[in-house]
Amino acid sequence: MVNVPRLVIAAPASGSGKTTVATGLMAAFAARGLAVSPHKVGPDYIDPGYHSLATGRPGRNLDAYMCGTDLIAPLFAHGSAGCDLAVVEGVMGLYDGASGQGELASTAQVAKLLRAPVVLVVDASSQSRSVAALVHGFASWDPEVRIGGVILNKVASDRHEALLRDALDESGLPVLGVIRRAPQVATPSRHLGLVPVAERQGDAVDAVRAMGERVLAGCDLDALMALARSAPALPDEAWEPAYAVVERPRPVVAVAGGAAFTFAYAEHAELLTAAGAEVVVFDPLRDEKLPAGTAGLVIGGGFPEMYAPELSANEPLRRAVTELAIGGAPVAAECAGLLYLARELDGKPMCGVLDAEARMSERLTLGYRQAVAVSDSPLAVAGTRMRGHEFHRTVLEPGAGTTPAWGMHQPERRVEGYVQRGVHASYLHTHWAAAPSVAHRFVEHCRAR
Repeated sequence: MVNVPRLVIAAPASGSGKTTVATGLMAAFAARGLAVSPHKVGPDYIDPGYHSLATGRPGRNLDAYMCGTDLIAPLFAHGSAGCDLAVVEGVMGLYDGASGQGELASTAQVAKLLRAPVVLVVDASSQSRSVAALVHGFASWDPEVRIGGVILNKVASDRHEALLRDALDESGLPVLGVIRRAPQVATPSRHLGLVPVAERQGDAVDAVRAMGERVLAGCDLDALMALARSAPALPDEAWEPAYAVVERPRPVVAVAGGAAFTFAYAEHAELLTAAGAEVVVFDPLRDEKLPAGTAGLVIGGGFPEMYAPELSANEPLRRAVTELAIGGAPVAAECAGLLYLARELDGKPMCGVLDAEARMSERLTLGYRQAVAVSDSPLAVAGTRMRGHEFHRTVLEPGAGTTPAWGMHQPERRVEGYVQRGVHASYLHTHWAAAPSVAHRFVEHCRAR
């Protein structure tokens, strides 16, 4: 049974302030000495970085599209084990999910799967009494979603607050916090959302501290904790990677990190370790060599386009990556990793493992995908079906090699990515918790070298 107190922080729409509130709540409760487990609904990599900074624990994603509904509660239990409180930040509006697929992957669905009370963050900047109608509509839309209270954001004055509170008295839902209209907390954005924590360092620490201070000043933490404790026990066992036999060789799997490669799900490293690998993180911006004994390479997502000159200038590491890949070592590359393996990015030489060129584009490619492996690779056997997510403003030409990585079935039919020697490179982000065999197969290929 999972008995961790928990809250889901949701909103009627994007831009209401739920990231500020969720991150601020994590920081405020952590400052009280509580062990806070941070979670994010959906595939986003960036918000969990701020959550991790606020709590000192890995930010984890709960994505019902990529991982399936059956894994949501077990993944939550795994991440929140031993914690005093879990805070789950929602995605988009409360009832928004995978396009055209009902409630799938919505904050509402995840809240129901976790049997967690929802706190609705409402941007009250342009309304007074109408806030009650808005809240009533969200609270009554799905009887299985329990909205336990409201936090009013961007409130202009004492009089404005009084009008809002009077209106909400009729709704029966308590006001758990009021946050005044103020200059935006310094969390700069660019083409794919907030700038990741790894790129901001001290500024990110200051931003999270400011979020915590605003929430502490405006929210009733005792009432919020009482609401969190009202969540019933979950009859689910925690997700756990299956640990490998200790006597077997432990191949070194090098995982790209640093400011240019910040997109990673915590469960991936855990699964690689569980499959018997020794996971070693390296920084392609700084390290001129791969970790000693590297038998396989994982290069995830991030912002290589922001660091193309620096990545290009690190010629010793580019040569090491190329030699490893040409030698047939298993290499798994997603999005940023795909670009790094290309011949060039925005005119800057990259590793040249793939005969392709990448450049920035004005067009945002964003959305869930259904995919099937086109051919055997160190990640998957041909015919393996996976769900994933694309999120980029770059274009790769050509977009697929002679042997593509994936055949896409949603939203349109196409092939994408590259499989050559031991390389599997694609724009598609996947969550390996949905298919642990991916990590095991990758490590077995590394062990066989």
